[in-house]
Amino acid sequence: MGATRIMDPTDEREPIRRQRTPRPEQLTGTVGLLDISKPRGNVLLDRLEALFAERLPEVEIRRYAKPTFTKPAPDDLRREIAEECGFVIEALAD
Repeated sequence: MGATRIMDPTDEREPIRRQRTPRPEQLTGTVGLLDISKPRGNVLLDRLEALFAERLPEVEIRRYAKPTFTKPAPDDLRREIAEECGFVIEALAD
């Protein structure tokens, strides 16, 4: 699949140093796809779900959506994702 590049959308004028979480050798279990309800975020997540199905069919995908992108995810949604998923991908699109 090639090298993984992680993008940080925060203000880069004052970079914050963060330590990366160790990556697993193999992706297994359940991956949550979180739509934050911005326009076309679902398009990105649809494509990611198709790629997972093609390349990692043993990984279970669960879809979630925030009610609005203007506020943080509700506590019950965050708790649900944390209980059901080992990983989460959040869609930020316009």
